[in-house]
Amino acid sequence: MPVHGFTPILLCLLPIWRILTPVSSHPQHSRCQLIQRTALCNDGKLSSVPAGLPDNIEELQLNYNSIQTLQDTCLLRYSSLNTLSLACNSLEKLESNTFQDSKLLENVNLASNNLYIGYQETSLALKNLIVLRALDLSENRLKDEMAETLLQNLTSLEYLNLSGNLLQRLHDTSFGDLHQLKELDLQRNIMFEIDNAFNSNSKLQRLNLAFNYLPCLTDFHMSQLVVLNVSHNVIDFFISRQDLNDTFQLETLDLSNNQLVFFPLLPSHSRLRNLYLSHNFVRFYEHLADNVTFPNSTTSVEFYNLKKHTRNVTAKLWDENLHGDISSLEILDLRGNQVDYFPNGFIQKMPTLSRLQMCTNCLETLNLTSEQFSGSLYELDVSNNRLNQISADESTLTSLGNLTYFNLSWNALEWLPLGLFSSLPSIRSVDLSYNNIDICPSEETEISVKTISTCVDWKNIVSLKQLYLRGCDLERIPTSAFTGLSLTHLDLSDNPGLTTQESIQSLGRTLQHLGLGNTHIQDFDFSHFKSLKSLNLSRNSLADLPPSLLNLDLKVLDLRDNNLSTIPSGQANDLAPKLQTVFLTGNPFNCCQAEWFSTFITTETLNVVGQSDIECEDIFQTPHRVEHSHSFLCLGEGGESTSWYILLFLPVCLFFMGIGIIVLLTFKPKMLKKSIKKKCLKPTSY
Repeated sequence: MPVHGFTPILLCLLPIWRILTPVSSHPQHSRCQLIQRTALCNDGKLSSVPAGLPDNIEELQLNYNSIQTLQDTCLLRYSSLNTLSLACNSLEKLESNTFQDSKLLENVNLASNNLYIGYQETSLALKNLIVLRALDLSENRLKDEMAETLLQNLTSLEYLNLSGNLLQRLHDTSFGDLHQLKELDLQRNIMFEIDNAFNSNSKLQRLNLAFNYLPCLTDFHMSQLVVLNVSHNVIDFFISRQDLNDTFQLETLDLSNNQLVFFPLLPSHSRLRNLYLSHNFVRFYEHLADNVTFPNSTTSVEFYNLKKHTRNVTAKLWDENLHGDISSLEILDLRGNQVDYFPNGFIQKMPTLSRLQMCTNCLETLNLTSEQFSGSLYELDVSNNRLNQISADESTLTSLGNLTYFNLSWNALEWLPLGLFSSLPSIRSVDLSYNNIDICPSEETEISVKTISTCVDWKNIVSLKQLYLRGCDLERIPTSAFTGLSLTHLDLSDNPGLTTQESIQSLGRTLQHLGLGNTHIQDFDFSHFKSLKSLNLSRNSLADLPPSLLNLDLKVLDLRDNNLSTIPSGQANDLAPKLQTVFLTGNPFNCCQAEWFSTFITTETLNVVGQSDIECEDIFQTPHRVEHSHSFLCLGEGGESTSWYILLFLPVCLFFMGIGIIVLLTFKPKMLKKSIKKKCLKPTSY
């Protein structure tokens, strides 16, 4: 009987039990995804660590949640954890016993939180991680003393990220306990002094100090470093300690975007392979040794304030040892400096140099013979300088057997060594844009007594694949100019009035990218270019698309700044499925003939660049965004606006209305008098 009496009660409580059971035994489990022994609980609006996960998980990701405090007991059941990530929460502190049973935890990510609030208790929690190898504390608004407190006794740490905090000054005790540290990221702080902060980190190999306010590095002695990034600071001098006989292990040094005046004084013995010095004020001062030209100039530079470890350095400006050991350099990036010449023997000191980037400097001459570039050079960029002359003999050009990329654009070249490019056996890409250089006719190349020429011969350079001749004031290209070439890229843009049809027809089989912007072409047959993938026809005043385009398998089409009023529906339907990217801004499209726009934007595989900036004009030539063209009332297939019909119909209506009034007043004048009397001549009240 009692059993039967409890049955209705149990049946009533059963639904409640089913609701409460998952909450009590597996809270928030449904917000996590389990993949083997990894629990992904990201972006789940969690306020605490889920308690219903398998006990043997090794990785727990809780990024992008709303956890404010990591409590002492929240990780007790997950003793197998190896990796814990809590980035982008509202985490203010970790209670002191949070990791009391996390003996295997090696990787902890606490980035983008508010640990500056409870950093002292958090530091007590971190001390329990006896095998911690990687710790991310970036973007936590930590100041100097906060970071130092958090890092106490983390003797096993190998990777540390403190980027995006509020660190200003580092002392020799800042990382004093991190004896195993190999990689340290300190970028995007507000540091202006580092004061021997890394003396205790003898195993440190990668150091990132970018985007800070360091004024100089004048006692560089970290011989164990492999990568040093100090870009985007305000460094005006980089000076290595010269009294060390150790071979520096440094392979990559990034000093770009600083205020360097001199080429850095590098270690005397190094393995430096990559040196980035772009966007500084570097130039060379060897010319100051000429007391005839500069009689009152000094012949040396003195570097002071080099700390207690070394005496002040006095170096002769033209001393070939001033630059340190650069014999292993493979990449030298000097873009955006003030270099107007190379010191004597400077290039020869880099026998393994493969990339020299010198764009946006002040070079006026380039003598390939005297500089003696090594045969390993395969990229040479001297664009945007003041070059008016290039010198080289035939043997020099032949020795540059690996040179693949040669950029001479944006200079003042009018003369080039005869056979400059045809003598380079591996040349693949040449950019001569915006120079006053022509293409040689056939008879010019037959004259071999010349050593320099105002034109270039391109015939039969088998290795050449990319050629850029923008803005060279070309008027005519000889018919046989590209004979024997297998170009894939050809850019002839910004040569107004250039005739090209016959000269480039021989490239129809291989050409994939063609630039004809601002050449004033109107009628061009593209049917020969079956391999064409990218075509630039911008700024050509085209009123219609060339019909031959429709048969090509184009992926990129640039039609900006032409005179297109519409793209016929048939052409739009043919182009849209093939194209991946199209540029159409700057055309006077007709708002009532914009069906093509719907075709383009509804094609999922097509990107209409600057879609919101494409404009059309109404009948009053008022510009509108073409994406709003559906708001205009337009009729029929012709796309005529109803506004035209209104403007035509309104004068006719007014004309007939006027005629009607005149006839009425002529034949029934009494009606007017009665009307006037009725409305205007009413009797007064007196």
